[in-house]
Amino acid sequence: QAGDYLEGQGDYPVSGISWYEAAAYAEFSGKALPTAYHWDLARGGYTPVIRWYQFGGNAILVPFSNFQGKGPGPVGSLPGITPYGAYDMAGNVREWCWNETQQGRLIRGGTWNDNTYMFGARSHVPAFDRSSGNGFRCALYPKPENIPESAFGLLELGETREFYKEKPVADSIFQVYREQFSYDKTDLDARVESRDGSFEYWVRERITFDAAYGGERITANLFLPKNTAPPYQAVIYFPGDQARFRSSSKDVDSCHEFRVFLSFIVKNGRAVLYPVYKGTMERRHERPTPNTHRHTEYRIQLVKDFKRCIDYLETRQNIDSNKLAYYGMSWGGRWPGLIIPAVEERLKASILLAGGLSDKGRPEVHPMNYVTRVKIPTLMINGRYDSFLAYETSIKPRFDLLGTPDEHKELKVYETDHIPPRIEFIKETLAWLDRYLGPVK
Repeated sequence: QAGDYLEGQGDYPVSGISWYEAAAYAEFSGKALPTAYHWDLARGGYTPVIRWYQFGGNAILVPFSNFQGKGPGPVGSLPGITPYGAYDMAGNVREWCWNETQQGRLIRGGTWNDNTYMFGARSHVPAFDRSSGNGFRCALYPKPENIPESAFGLLELGETREFYKEKPVADSIFQVYREQFSYDKTDLDARVESRDGSFEYWVRERITFDAAYGGERITANLFLPKNTAPPYQAVIYFPGDQARFRSSSKDVDSCHEFRVFLSFIVKNGRAVLYPVYKGTMERRHERPTPNTHRHTEYRIQLVKDFKRCIDYLETRQNIDSNKLAYYGMSWGGRWPGLIIPAVEERLKASILLAGGLSDKGRPEVHPMNYVTRVKIPTLMINGRYDSFLAYETSIKPRFDLLGTPDEHKELKVYETDHIPPRIEFIKETLAWLDRYLGPVK
């Protein structure tokens, strides 16, 4: 103000400036405003530490940055530091970038009073905007001639969908949507292809049976506990994305996903069915483009696969088909965890690990039209700093919009990225199954 900063704020970031003022200063100093890609690089967006939640993700940086809602703070006063040594890229003041957008210019990082997911989000405001949280940092390009021209180009940013303001389709339309997942109950022609009892805690059966479409066969691995007597309660699993990249399910019990997310259920005395869904493992195919008719048909096939699995379990004398639960992790905790419990009446409980609402899918398979129709007891387990599904715009809306009565739904949130601590989701999952399927005898 009047050519000087306020007393005691010499170490504070410059703020309340427009993109033009930030760009002019950067040019005056012989530097530039960073492009979207260079800013993301500096925050560590391409490093395993930030990019992969298994190494900590946003949770190793965001909690230690200025998202306190009390105003900006001195530069470097908090320990939130990126893998490349930059302070305050998360929170404090948001930072202008070079790129033009549909509504003005790109601005990144979030302010002291923003939600924490803004560290990873890309937002845009008019270039003349001088909000109090608008700041910047400069970039110096040693060899600007080597930077592709496209890095400086227009960015097309999608808008965040506000689920609280949306309304699901009317019941009459939903009934038509629901019928998409119906099929004629033909013979399963089920076969136990192999049975292996050499494991310490379970017997693994490899089963095949007819799908509900296209003359295809479904393969499923059924894990039966050794420490309890039948008939067993059963949990049907819907996996994370890794299942779409594995080539085979033959040794699925030795993979990381089974050991971390499933083995504890079998050891606790419940059966687990891990199907090979359409598009996963030995049934892999090219993934359809989201929001297309082909993608809609693919989602319908996945739901039919799940329903067909229950058809099979109902034929087993050693399975209590009145005590079945859905368990979805990551991919399985997103849209499948809303559509399946909404259209499958034979489930008694649902557990959604690292799931949330998303804005992908045509209306007939969009989770927004199913979330209010879920009525069964539902447990959600999430990380507050999830870099895939923002707590404020995806996780919390999903929980609030669930049609399950309040006394039969719970949201457990942990100070982590995508996946909460294993000891916590084990404890909460087993407690939920005990509550709604009954304790294992």
